[in-house]
Amino acid sequence: MNESRPIPWSGIFLALIGAAVMIAAGAHLGLILGVLTVWIGSLWLSQPIPVTKTERKGGVQLSRETMSGLIEPFSLPLLVLDQDRIISANLAARDALGDHIIGQDARVAFRHPEAIALIDDKSAEPTIIRGLTGPRSLWRMARLPIDRRYTMIEMSDHRAEADISRAHTDFVANASHELRTPLASIIGYVETLSEEGNDADPAMTNKFHGIVLQEARRLQSLVSDLMSLSRVEAEKHDAPNEPVELGSLLRQSADEGAGAERTKRLNLESIENDIIIHGDRRQLEQLVRNLVDNALKYSTANSQVDISLQTNSADEAVFRVTDRGEGIDAEHLPHLTRRFYRTDPGRSRAAGGTGLGLAIVKHIVERHRGRLDIESEKGQGTSVSVRIPLQTES
Repeated sequence: MNESRPIPWSGIFLALIGAAVMIAAGAHLGLILGVLTVWIGSLWLSQPIPVTKTERKGGVQLSRETMSGLIEPFSLPLLVLDQDRIISANLAARDALGDHIIGQDARVAFRHPEAIALIDDKSAEPTIIRGLTGPRSLWRMARLPIDRRYTMIEMSDHRAEADISRAHTDFVANASHELRTPLASIIGYVETLSEEGNDADPAMTNKFHGIVLQEARRLQSLVSDLMSLSRVEAEKHDAPNEPVELGSLLRQSADEGAGAERTKRLNLESIENDIIIHGDRRQLEQLVRNLVDNALKYSTANSQVDISLQTNSADEAVFRVTDRGEGIDAEHLPHLTRRFYRTDPGRSRAAGGTGLGLAIVKHIVERHRGRLDIESEKGQGTSVSVRIPLQTES
C-alpha cells in the first residue's frame, strides 16, 4: 500500500483564518468557498510523499536507506529521485555534483536547461550534455523510471573519449602535414629536373639531387618513427619480462645513436654494471638511441654529452643523459613529449628531427612502468632522466 501525502494542518488553519477575514469583509460566500478549496487543495498536492517510510512494490520494500545502499558501490554517478527531489546519490555523483544535492529539487541541483528537460520529460532519450559540471565537461545523462514515484538518473563522463578522439584527429592532421612537406619538396625538384631535361645545368642538377635525397631520407625517418610509435602504443599494456643488463646495452646503443663521427663526444664513464631490469631490449635500445641523438643534435657544437647509470634507494635504475646545449624555456617542458611538438620547428627540421622521438621515449618508459623527467635551464643545457624498477628476486 502506497504512503499518502500528509495533511497540511497548519496550512489549512491559516486558510480558515483567511476565509474568516473574507467573511468579515463581506465577500460573497461562493467566492470564499472557491478560494478555500483551491488553497487547501494546492497545499495538500504540494506536500511530498515521506521518503523515510517504505513503499511496497511487487513485494519488495524500498526505502531511502535501501536505495542508497544499492547504488553506492557503482562507479557511475547515480541519483534516485522521489518525484523531482533527490533523495539519494552515490559517491561518484556526490563527487561530481557536491554533497549538498541530497534533498534538493533536481532541477535546482543541475541548473542546466538540457538536464532539466530530461528530468521533466518522462519519455526523453539519453542526452549528451556539455558544460554540466564545468566548461569542458561532457556527460551522458539517462532517465530510468523505477515506478510512478521513483526515478533513477544515470550519468557517464564522456570527456576522456572526446579528448582521445580530438587527440587522434590532431595526430592525423599533424602526420599528414609532416608527410606532405617533404613529398611536396621532392615532387617540386623532380618536376624541375624533368622539365629541364638534358639542358639542365650540372651544378643545379647535383644540388637538386642532393635535396631530393635529403627529403627522401627525412620522409623515411618520419615513416619509421610513425611505425615505431604505433608498435610501442600497441604493446604498452604488456609488461616486458626479459632480464636486461643495462650497462652493456647503454654503451652499445649510445655508440649507435651517436654514429662513428660523434662517438668521441660521449662521456660514458659513469655507467655502472650488473644493473638488471625486466625490459624489452629492442625498445630500450631505441630509447637510448633517441635520447643520445637528441642530446648531440641540439647541444653546442663539439660539446660533450654525459651519460650515467646508477641505482637509487627506491630500487630503481636511473639512466641520465645531460647535454651542454642552449637549454629549453620552462614553458616548453610540459609539452616536449607530445607528438610533433617542437620548440624551434625550423631548427628541428634542419637537424633532421621528426618531432616524435620523445613521444616514443615516453611510451617506452610507461611500458616499463618507469618515469621520465626532463630538466633544463636556458644557457645551461638539458638533462633527461629515466627511472625503471630493478628486477626483483622471484
